[in-house]
Amino acid sequence: MDKEKAQKRMTELNKLIKYYAGKYYDEDKPEISDFEYDMLMVELRNLETEFPEFKDKDSLTGKVGGTVKEGFEKVKHQVPLQSLQDVFSKEDLYAFDTRIKNSCQIPPKQLQGVASLEKGDKSYLQYVVETKVDGLSVSLEYVNGEFVRGASRGDGLVGEDITDNLKTIKHIPQKLKENIDIIVRGEVFISKTDFDKLNEELDEDEKFANPRNLAAGSLRQLDSAVTAERPLDIYIFNVQKCDSIKFKSHYESLIYLEKVGFNVNPVKILCSSIDEAVKAIDKIGEERAKLSFGIDGAVIKVDDLDLREEIGTTFKTPKWAIAYKYPPEQKETVLKDIICNVGRTGVITPMAILEPVIVAGSKISKTTLHNEDFIKEKDLRIGDRILIQKAGDVIPEVVEALKDKRTGKEKIFEMPKLCPVCGAAAVREPEEAAYRCIGIECSARNLRNVIHFASKYGMDIEGLGEKIVETLIDKGLIKTIADIYYLKLEDIAGIKKEGKKFASNLIEAIEKSKSNNLDKLISALGIRHIGTKAAKTLSKKFKSMDGLMKASLEELLMTDDVGEITAESICTFFKQEQTLDLIERLKNAGVNMNDVGVARCATRVA
Repeated sequence: MDKEKAQKRMTELNKLIKYYAGKYYDEDKPEISDFEYDMLMVELRNLETEFPEFKDKDSLTGKVGGTVKEGFEKVKHQVPLQSLQDVFSKEDLYAFDTRIKNSCQIPPKQLQGVASLEKGDKSYLQYVVETKVDGLSVSLEYVNGEFVRGASRGDGLVGEDITDNLKTIKHIPQKLKENIDIIVRGEVFISKTDFDKLNEELDEDEKFANPRNLAAGSLRQLDSAVTAERPLDIYIFNVQKCDSIKFKSHYESLIYLEKVGFNVNPVKILCSSIDEAVKAIDKIGEERAKLSFGIDGAVIKVDDLDLREEIGTTFKTPKWAIAYKYPPEQKETVLKDIICNVGRTGVITPMAILEPVIVAGSKISKTTLHNEDFIKEKDLRIGDRILIQKAGDVIPEVVEALKDKRTGKEKIFEMPKLCPVCGAAAVREPEEAAYRCIGIECSARNLRNVIHFASKYGMDIEGLGEKIVETLIDKGLIKTIADIYYLKLEDIAGIKKEGKKFASNLIEAIEKSKSNNLDKLISALGIRHIGTKAAKTLSKKFKSMDGLMKASLEELLMTDDVGEITAESICTFFKQEQTLDLIERLKNAGVNMNDVGVARCATRVA
């Protein structure tokens, strides 16, 4: 590659990597797989080596990718929480071993791990191989055996004080079995089983991408009560600082950590040579599907702590450790069909129905295809033979269509123009990748519709919160928004202790909401792009619900706070039969349909 092309590509890679790192580390919403991100980093690192004059001073090849989230106190780490250099081949592992030997002042005979030396002899070059747990790295600080502070990794030098959130994790001891001052490092994660259970309760468009992002998002909640609801766990894998104890080896320190009460990474294999270490890494790779927790590789570390000091570190990574990344296991199968599911937010998500296949230890028969753009980008067709893999060994994903195996019988898929559940319009707006059902009475999105309608941003019905709405829907007492105004005292009384009093108060709140001004009702309907401010503007201009429903696109475009997209959204919403039916039922229930100014004029005339 010539210099001009190299500089252009390095600029492009830096921009891409910073964007994807922000999505992964700061927003916990990855847009590409770990493997794809790793390959971008490898490409950039190689180009920086070949063309160092073009290296960006802010390149993430020399930094940890995270930042401190607003709302948390900053914590300066006493010992930096470094990241590891990733490698992807066995040749890289042996090259690592050669670098270690070349940098140590140890006689060659001892470096070979000869049988005459006992494994307890620390002149022996030993490695510890561990699983690289796929979670969020944290430091835990103990003073006199008491847990006093915990922090996220952040950028490696400064993290977030997440002590209260970490205290909700049962495997983090609040008091150690010995009264020592110590700082340790661990990885917070969610087990595969718990992750699957949580995701089963969510719609396709709401599911978490992987356990790592769920764990990270849970730990970085400003409300620790939210964190406490998540089944977080932790494995400790390193002593960061302990002035009172002089450990000779890493493996010895891990055994000590278990002794004083820490939940230490269960996969820690002491190896007497690089050959043993490579075998251990292979063994972990063979067994990784059986592990209860997700991993994104295996780590090989020099065991002798004095040798580590001699070998040293770079700003970002220690030279005495390296992370081996396993290639994702890919399997071929058939894309039998594509069906569409409607989530509670109205998002219509295409789902691949697959010929069942075993990938990374699990039977896969379906997976999300995300949206129309994803299908077009991959050029997926019904009947295609495709490759699938598990992202992070957990979430199945389509890698590519095997186009050379097409027979000509494959069918091009098109997103439905009508909601597959209720038949209302399915709309894709310019700034979105997803199609949405806009049916106000769609059963698939009914829960969200009712919750929003009753919220402070809608009709502000006191007592009609999310849990009560869920109960009313589960018991079949309401199916649509309008049903709220047809509830009876005896319907509600049985759903809560002291039911009669609660039911009486709720009926009173529902009755009170009927007299809300028109803008509250407009906002409560959940029309796309209409918030409380725009609702007030529309109420003042069109004076009544009938006036708004009859407004032309041109009239809406001439209204303050209403642009082209919003105007089209309003017109489409009021063209739906479901909307007309709902408005009629609300009218019949006595819900106010006029702006308060109109109501006052009518009162004065009377």
